[in-house]
Amino acid sequence: MISRGRMLWVFLMAVPLLAGCDHRSPAAWQGYVEGESLFISAPVGGTLQTVTVNEGERIAKGQRLFSLDPAPQSDNLAQAKAGLSRAAAQLADMEKGKRPQELAVIQAQYAEARAAERLSSLQLQRAEALFQRKLASQSSLDEARTTDARNRHQVQALAAQLQVAKLAARPDQLDAAREQLHSAQALVDQARWQLSQKQQDAPAAGLVQQVLYRPGEYVAPGQPVIALLPPTRLKIRFFVPEPALSSLQPGARVKVSCDSCKPFEATIRYISPTAEYTPPFIYSRDNRKKFVYLVEAWPGAERAVTLHPGQPVDVRPEDGHSGITP
Repeated sequence: MISRGRMLWVFLMAVPLLAGCDHRSPAAWQGYVEGESLFISAPVGGTLQTVTVNEGERIAKGQRLFSLDPAPQSDNLAQAKAGLSRAAAQLADMEKGKRPQELAVIQAQYAEARAAERLSSLQLQRAEALFQRKLASQSSLDEARTTDARNRHQVQALAAQLQVAKLAARPDQLDAAREQLHSAQALVDQARWQLSQKQQDAPAAGLVQQVLYRPGEYVAPGQPVIALLPPTRLKIRFFVPEPALSSLQPGARVKVSCDSCKPFEATIRYISPTAEYTPPFIYSRDNRKKFVYLVEAWPGAERAVTLHPGQPVDVRPEDGHSGITP
C-alpha cells in the first residue's frame, strides 16, 4: 500500500511530463473558398447560334465563347455604308462645282457670244465710217452701237457665269455636307460595333462554370450566356475573433491549408469593419473573444487554379499564432 506522501510525489513528477506531451498545433481560423464569377453577355440581342466552350473546361484569354445571329445588325451595317458612300459623293460633287457637261454648255455659249461681239464690233466700225461720209443714217449707226453693246454685256455675263460654275458650293453648304459625312461615318461605326458584339470572347483565362443558354434560344440584350471563373477572382474568406484582429492588416500574408492540398499563402486585401455572425452577448472584456470579423485574402494564381468554390480551409497567420485558445 502506497503512502499519501509517495502518491503526492508521483503526481508532482507526472504533471511536467503530461504538459510536455501536449504537442497540438495552434488552433486555426475557419474559412472557405469563394469565387466571383464573370457573367459574359452581349449588349445586343439575338438567337444563339453557337457555343464553343463546355462546362468545366478551362479556356484561354481571347478564346471564342459564343456567337449570335448577325441579323439585323449586318443589314444595318450595309445600309449605313450605303449612306456613307452617298454623303461622300455629294460632298465631292459640291467641292468640284458644275459637271463637265454643264461647263461645256456654258463654254460654248461664251464662245458664241465672243464671236457675236467681234462681228458687232466690225459692223459698228463700218457704220461709223459710212455715217461720216454721209452714206448711212443716224438710226443705222445707233442700231449698230446698241447691238455691239448688247453683245459685249452678253460676253461679260457668260464669263462670270463660267467662273461661278467652276467654283465649289458656298462655304455654309460645304460645312453642312461635311457634317452629313461625319454623321454617316458615325452610323457606320455604330453598326459595325453592334455587329462585332454578336460574337463574344473570353476577357480572361479561367474555368467555364456554367453555360446558361443553348443554340437556338433567343438571348435578350445584356443577358449572361457564360459564367466564367478566372483564377484571379478566387479568394479565401475566413472569420477572425476580436482579440486577433489587431494583428492583421491589408497586405499581410496568411497560411492556408485544406484537405488533400499542400499549404499555401494568401494576401489579405479586405477586413470587415463590423462584427457579424455572432449570437447576442454582453459587451464585456471577458466576452470580446466572441466577436468575429470577416477577412478576405487572395491566393496566388498558380494555387488558385487548384481550388474550388465552397471548399473549406483553415487559415493561420505567418507567425502561427491565431489568437484562438486550443
